[in-house]
Amino acid sequence: MSSGSSETRVEAPIGRGPGSVTVRPRLAFWLGWVSAAVTVVVFVGIAVVLRNTATGVFFRLTDQVAMVVLGLFIAAGLALFARPRVRADERGIEVRNTGLTKTLPWSAVEAVSFPDGASWARLDLPDYEYLPVLAIQAADRQHAVAAIRRVRALHAAARS
Repeated sequence: MSSGSSETRVEAPIGRGPGSVTVRPRLAFWLGWVSAAVTVVVFVGIAVVLRNTATGVFFRLTDQVAMVVLGLFIAAGLALFARPRVRADERGIEVRNTGLTKTLPWSAVEAVSFPDGASWARLDLPDYEYLPVLAIQAADRQHAVAAIRRVRALHAAARS
């Protein structure tokens, strides 16, 4: 039995501690989920009336199930538009777009920009590369302005 305590310190993931920023798009979030729900309802409705219409074609139960499954796949694709998120703190930034999540330390980010006429913000990286930030969208107007200011403030504080 040792008298000293070995304390293991586990840091919280980026963007989950005090002073952190979490941003999600507002308009895209609602449009993604509402359009996904409407798609499911429409495809289920089509599947229900598929066997009861006099089109000259005989539809089976498997055709109805296939319509519902197709609607679910399309709805899942539409729901991806509700997925973007940004989490940032003094250590770095985590960007989750529709596909993958990428975590970067602030030292790897040259600038946080929102070019004129762009639909969303981006992180300028070395060698003229950039990472789109779909969570901060021009369609969200003042919400996007406040979000870009908070993220830029964290970036500036970390770089100074």
